[in-house]
Amino acid sequence: MGNETANEVLAAWEISSQFWNKHQALIEKMYAALSQALIEDARITSGQTVLDVGGGSGEPSLTIAPIVGESGSVTYTDPAAGMVKTAQGEAQRRGLRNINFHRCPAAQLPFSENSFDAAVSRLSVMFFPDTLAGLHEILRVVKPGGYISFIVWAAKEINPFFSVVSTVLDRFVPAEVEDEDAPAAFRFARSGKLATVLQQAGAIAVTERELQFNIEAPINAERFWELRTEMSDTFRNKLGKLVPDQVAAIRYTVQKAVAGYFKTGAMSFPAKALVITARKSND
Repeated sequence: MGNETANEVLAAWEISSQFWNKHQALIEKMYAALSQALIEDARITSGQTVLDVGGGSGEPSLTIAPIVGESGSVTYTDPAAGMVKTAQGEAQRRGLRNINFHRCPAAQLPFSENSFDAAVSRLSVMFFPDTLAGLHEILRVVKPGGYISFIVWAAKEINPFFSVVSTVLDRFVPAEVEDEDAPAAFRFARSGKLATVLQQAGAIAVTERELQFNIEAPINAERFWELRTEMSDTFRNKLGKLVPDQVAAIRYTVQKAVAGYFKTGAMSFPAKALVITARKSND
């Protein structure tokens, strides 16, 4: 992928960072199951040094830090300055002193070989400009035999948290045909796709499992609309091209379409992700 596309992706995340900061507590609650899955599959325990690649607004670093404790450490990385600032602020607010913060892309990690016991990446490998280069770097800095674990979304169609808004928006602003290898949320939704790239990068013992969970938060459909349209660069851009009456019509249609996921008065969407885990060779 060219530098121009990589810069566009980074610029979009810089803009998104203000909204991820705004909704940080909600997002942490919604995606808590994803952080737990990474901790389990990467076998993270007390005293370890753990690398978090593309840590966004702070997860899973913020959850891992108390697990590895004072005798361990977490190294958070993200290429977007806004995301780093958000994550640092939240770590300070919680009094977490065992997280080190670095602004850098996955393909340019400023660490020595064999530095970390484990590495994790939550919903970020899909956005690596060069996936293979990023995976090579992660494997380089993990110790021989160390685990690396990634979480990506399964197909959009089985994730209504995303698909409901997209379906309605596409009626007003037709979606462009996406290159399935372009940086996007569902880039690795096809089973086996990321596992294959991991094997190409030299990882061993590659496994993939489905994770079914519920995206839950104590919010109503109105707040859901705000959350989804602010978190997504795609949605923000599409809505920005429409007149207020069109936006109002889309909002009404979306809120009607998602009503079934708010029956209890709070949000609960069924969701599915893929957890892909591997190890670095001992050779």
